[in-house]
Amino acid sequence: MIAEHIFRAYDIRGIYGVDLTEETASKIGKAFSAYLNGEGKELIVGRDVRLSGKPLEDALIEGLIASGCDVEDIGVVTTPILYFSTVHYRKDGGIMVSASHNPPEWNGFKILTKQGFVCEGKGMETLKKIAIDERFKYSTPGSLETNSRILTEYQDYVLKRIRLEHGLRGVLDPGNGSCSLLIPQLYEAAEINVVALNPEPDGRFPAHPPEPTREVLDTLAKAVLKERADFGVAFDGDGDRCIFVDERGRIVSGNSALIMLAEHFLKNWKGTAIVYEVSCSMSVEEAIRSLGGRPVLSRVGHTYINEKMLQEKAVFGGELSGHFYFEDTYGFDDAVFASLKMAEFLSEQDRKFSEIVDSMPIYPMYSKNFDCPDEKKFKAVEALSEEFKEMGYQLLTVDGVKVVDSNGWFLIRPSNTQPQIRLTAEAKNKEDLERLTDRAERKIAERI
Repeated sequence: MIAEHIFRAYDIRGIYGVDLTEETASKIGKAFSAYLNGEGKELIVGRDVRLSGKPLEDALIEGLIASGCDVEDIGVVTTPILYFSTVHYRKDGGIMVSASHNPPEWNGFKILTKQGFVCEGKGMETLKKIAIDERFKYSTPGSLETNSRILTEYQDYVLKRIRLEHGLRGVLDPGNGSCSLLIPQLYEAAEINVVALNPEPDGRFPAHPPEPTREVLDTLAKAVLKERADFGVAFDGDGDRCIFVDERGRIVSGNSALIMLAEHFLKNWKGTAIVYEVSCSMSVEEAIRSLGGRPVLSRVGHTYINEKMLQEKAVFGGELSGHFYFEDTYGFDDAVFASLKMAEFLSEQDRKFSEIVDSMPIYPMYSKNFDCPDEKKFKAVEALSEEFKEMGYQLLTVDGVKVVDSNGWFLIRPSNTQPQIRLTAEAKNKEDLERLTDRAERKIAERI
């Protein structure tokens, strides 16, 4: 019996050997084939470095093939390479065996079709029902092909789209994750002198957890200072998210990184769309407009940003959390490509990384998470939205409810991954920020 709770907002995820087993993986393969009407469908499958990846991938492929799908196994890769290869090879879909930044004992499946990601509201409910009810469709077994050339093809593709004005020195921490497969060789081929921390692929993640936490970034910052590097980058376990550190060892906010990359693209693509999400700073929209771009607002999450990227034919997009999206990578987020584009941007500047960051406007921001059961969090936010509407506030309801006034905003949204309600606020000064957060926190507490 498959545990229902492993079917989440953006993917399927659980603890290996507890609620995610080889039997579960095989059933999910069969369910996805039935979801696609899969006989003869061509699919890409890959995995990250986790120790449970190989047995789960093998079982998943067995289920897909038994249901008539033709599978191309690309082995251990980053999640962005799985997305890239699914479109690049013109397949009908792809499945990445990964739990992203979760601890090593976790694993899961990120699922993509030609119509987009399978997620909540976009097919996940149907896939879940097929899997739990075991409404599988058997047919003539499909075939299996092993692809060992994808890393080389991806590197060649990327290098054709990167050109530095001069060489740079960078400290990179793939954290023993999937980006280790590309570090340092891809960067050195792009004329970046690399100092690599924790560069050996290891699914136990012995150096630190597969998430760029504050502790991880502090270690990276010390290495950047020691090596007198131009920049530093920390990657998450499967390579779809990165955080930058400047040459002074300071963490660069997602807002600042987004603005710099937007500036880089808008230099040659005036008037084009740049996608950002509801929790980004006011400075992001202001910068996109001042640089000659067209700001496009999206919900938080790779599913929604990718969809906006394709709909708006955007050249670039980003999230506060460190996910960056590119037309060059078919609208998907790719941390490796993002770090190379940031290096390309820095190589064209006559200022240091820190000087560029310091030249940007910074508005005071605040964030807090409130515990709220999964079965109540969405209803609570909907009720708050109605309450604020009745009070006459200016609202945005793209993702949760965002209350906007002349000097700032606050955003209240249900977490898609945890039993929490998230509050983010920003204002042009501390006094207005306190006013906004007091109002928001009081209303959230009352509603919970």
